[in-house]
Amino acid sequence: MDLVPLLQALIRIDSTSSRPNGPVLDLLEGELKPLGFHTRRHLWTDPDGVEKQNLTCRRGPDLPGGLALIGHTDCVPFDPAWSEALTAPVRDGQVFGRGAADTKGFLAAAVTAARRTRPGQQPLTLLFTADEEIGCLGAKQARAEGRIRPRHAIIGEPTSLVPVRAHKGYCTVDVEVTGLEGHSAYPDLGASAVHALGRLLLELERIGGELKLVTDAAFDPPYTTWNVGVVAGGKARNIIAGHCHFTYEWRPLPGQEPRQALWLLEGACARLVEDCGGRLQVAISSLRSDAAAVTPPDAEIVRYLEQRSGHAAITVPFGTELPEVIAMGAEGVVFGAGDIRVAHRTGEHVAVAELEQAADILTGAIERFCGAAG
Repeated sequence: MDLVPLLQALIRIDSTSSRPNGPVLDLLEGELKPLGFHTRRHLWTDPDGVEKQNLTCRRGPDLPGGLALIGHTDCVPFDPAWSEALTAPVRDGQVFGRGAADTKGFLAAAVTAARRTRPGQQPLTLLFTADEEIGCLGAKQARAEGRIRPRHAIIGEPTSLVPVRAHKGYCTVDVEVTGLEGHSAYPDLGASAVHALGRLLLELERIGGELKLVTDAAFDPPYTTWNVGVVAGGKARNIIAGHCHFTYEWRPLPGQEPRQALWLLEGACARLVEDCGGRLQVAISSLRSDAAAVTPPDAEIVRYLEQRSGHAAITVPFGTELPEVIAMGAEGVVFGAGDIRVAHRTGEHVAVAELEQAADILTGAIERFCGAAG
């Protein structure tokens, strides 16, 4: 299929992260096998019993090196009222639908670039992953498997064709506070988990101030940020809350120990329990701990994408699959068509002209890093 029809076909498959991603991989594999790619799938079952898969497609020698184009196949949920989410109309030079920008547009551009080139002296690997949106889980599976060792890599995300060579890490925990229920008229008989949360929030403000002392001018904001995104607890207004939980996330800078904020939180929780005479308990469950990722500004893949796109490489505060790709031994850059500001929203779209430009740039990357003439 041509570029736009392929993207439309991908959008029409609902690959929300809660669903199996196999149908998307079936379509991609069907496009790539006739081009001489050797394909392999890595299957597992997620905690909800849903089958997930990575698809690895290789053309050229079965050796380390060459170029990898890496994109995730899952998408965030969409509003059921959005009638165009899975229909993929083209209007005013834009393709609409869930995943159009994040990141099925990149998948279509990568396949198109592969179609425009021939096998080279170095391997070309197309890796399509699952569950990026809920923790880069497919990329972590590929890293642990250890069978992909590219020299250069382009990770697909909607960057408006601006190369991204570095980003902050991402860490998050669930915190469960357990107190003692009781009648609210007799506060000394209980221990409020909600009131304890209030004390912990003050501690998190203090920890955030401590984290701000380390800065990196390459990022905006130039320090480790944090957020409490979810809070829930209590049963009724006249019951001392016996339970409360919240989520806490932080985004560490390159070079920082990702667990630093966690250690500071653990210390604050221990002091809280001690101050309450043991009538409160706090349990912390780590959900994710991803370090920041950096590719040097003089890396060949960075210079190539800067030259071809006309944009200087930047850094961003959000996370991607770049840390896993660097751990595979590659110099990687995050790059793709589409605007991150329209991703995850009703009305998500990508410009056809930008898709075509992305496909051209990826074609050139294959020719340069795999020795694959068109």
